[in-house]
Amino acid sequence: MGTALVFNRTDRGRHRGRAATLGENAMALEALIILVIVGAIAGWLAGLIVKGVGFGLVGNIIVGIVGAFIGTWLLGYLGVMIGGGLIASIINATIGAVILLFIIGLVKRA
Repeated sequence: MGTALVFNRTDRGRHRGRAATLGENAMALEALIILVIVGAIAGWLAGLIVKGVGFGLVGNIIVGIVGAFIGTWLLGYLGVMIGGGLIASIINATIGAVILLFIIGLVKRA
C-alpha cells in the first residue's frame, strides 16, 4: 500500500520552504504598491474636487491613504456598500479624502 505523509507541528514550518516566503513577500509588496497607487489617485481626485487644497505627490498619497481609512469606516458605519475591486477602493478613498481635505480646510481657516 502507499505511504501517507504525516506532519506534526514542528514539521510544517520546515516544509514550507523558501518559495512560500518569497511568495508572501511578493504579495505584501504588491499590496503596498496598490495601496500607494490608490492613495495617489484618490488624493489627486480629492484635490480636484476640493479646490485650493494641494499637497503634491507625497501629500496626495498620504491624504488618499488616510482618506481610504476614513471612507471605508464611514461608509461601513452608514451601511453603504460600493462594491469590491480597484475602482470601488478608489471611490471609497476619494470620498474619505474629500472629507479629510474639507476638515483640513476648516481647521486652516480657524
